[in-house]
Amino acid sequence: MNMNTEKAKRLGEVVKIFARYGLADWLNKIPAGRVSDYLVKEEDKAVAQKTQAERLRMALTDLGPTFIKLGQVLSTRADMVGPEIAKELQKLQSDTPADSPEQIEELIFEKFGKKPDELFASFEPAAFSSASIGQVHRATLQSGCEVVVKVQHVGIEKKVKTDLALLDDLAKLIEKYVPESRSYQPVATTREFRRTLLKELDFNAERRNMELFTRNFAGDDTLHVPVVFPETSGKRVLTMEMLHGVCGSHPEEIAACDVALGVFAERAANIFLNMILRDGFYHADPHPGNFYLLDGGVLGLLDCGMVGRIDGEMREQFENVLLALLQADSEELAELLLRYGSAPVDVDRVGFRLDISDILDEIAHQPIEDIELGGLLEKVSDIMRRYQVVMAARVALLIKTLVMLEGTSQLLNPDFSLAEVLEPFKEKIIRERMNPRYWWKKMRHRVGDIDRVVDSAPRALADMIDRFQSGNLSMRHDVPRLEVTVNRMVAGVLLSSFFLGSSLLLSFEVPPKIAEVSVIGALGCLVSLFVGGRLLWGIRKDIK
Repeated sequence: MNMNTEKAKRLGEVVKIFARYGLADWLNKIPAGRVSDYLVKEEDKAVAQKTQAERLRMALTDLGPTFIKLGQVLSTRADMVGPEIAKELQKLQSDTPADSPEQIEELIFEKFGKKPDELFASFEPAAFSSASIGQVHRATLQSGCEVVVKVQHVGIEKKVKTDLALLDDLAKLIEKYVPESRSYQPVATTREFRRTLLKELDFNAERRNMELFTRNFAGDDTLHVPVVFPETSGKRVLTMEMLHGVCGSHPEEIAACDVALGVFAERAANIFLNMILRDGFYHADPHPGNFYLLDGGVLGLLDCGMVGRIDGEMREQFENVLLALLQADSEELAELLLRYGSAPVDVDRVGFRLDISDILDEIAHQPIEDIELGGLLEKVSDIMRRYQVVMAARVALLIKTLVMLEGTSQLLNPDFSLAEVLEPFKEKIIRERMNPRYWWKKMRHRVGDIDRVVDSAPRALADMIDRFQSGNLSMRHDVPRLEVTVNRMVAGVLLSSFFLGSSLLLSFEVPPKIAEVSVIGALGCLVSLFVGGRLLWGIRKDIK
């Protein structure tokens, strides 16, 4: 693993922090001279008396913005890290110290050619909030409109890119030297994380997200996304309308506004379900701090940097899973999860179906309003993790969004049921599936698939014939444990021959004899029976 000095120094910091929290044992599997050289001695580890999940959260917090974001992404992958770690990682927050007013002034001048007090009618140099990627300032436009200005931390992009390169190297090493990690695809997961984080570093992407949400909900007066001002925005600066309302993390203040919390929670849930099931483009961080109650009971939505997208095929897959879940159809749900997820070749399908059946039996006869969909999804994710059935990253993000949405809505209204809010959507999906246009659309797609196969088949067949004629055609077929199987077959044939020969010696009373019994024949039969028993016992253990 070739590393520049900066990356090597950062690797040392990463490994030492993981070792401090007692989380570096798995690094010993990577050969010396690579990562293990950085490990501190066992007796130097300062491991607090906390759970592994808590220690992991503390280590990621110490490592800074990139690793905090990685933890937040992993909190969506309960199918990979387990529900306990996923829940703990949801607590990750970054209270990064704000940059100095001089640094902010220099950054804005570099971008716009003007100082903040020239660009805005007023600008508060002290940030009122600072997170991992950027900090937020109050300001007023020349038009008199009150705005908030989100400014990226100085030097954050360079630091994040160094960390991402390091994570990519570590993922490759882990996938190479830790075999049990391969089913979780660390390299693919790291690349997906890289793509997501680099988008968050570009505030132009967040601006486009906000504008798209506004277009998708045009004419819907239940949602308001802050207006963005492109003329004072860019890759590292984002200027948006300031919302005046009550934050969703203060339900007691919302209740004091004479707004029914149940209605507000249901409205928020309906907005998010429309984003997912209607638009295929949704806000992926529905925690209470991103909700605002505005005048007229309107939902104000903040922080649109983390979003999810699902195409038509994935939306249909999600709808299939949702229908099977809400209808408590365990056989259909298990089959869909195995089909849509990445499962090991030797996955125990019978055991998987039985475990899914057990959790769905719990809700089969419950009233819809008593079903906790978030808890149910977490249990399903836990079963998938145990059987190493890995979901696509986009599906995992979608499930995490629904779990968070139910939790946020229940904070506003403890009696809230996401399953009950989903009931009209379920009926709508069923009606659409019964519409002839739905089947006509599916048939057109299938015809397109067949057409592509017909177009490509002659060329593929011609290539195969060319390779056959030139002697370069090869076929590979992997049979698990083929060598063991062949060895047992050979042993069985030899054992049968040995037993048959011993039986003949015994029947013909070949000397030496004791009491008219051939000693060699009797001994051969006994040895054959003993070895044959051992062979059968080994085969029986493998079958189990």
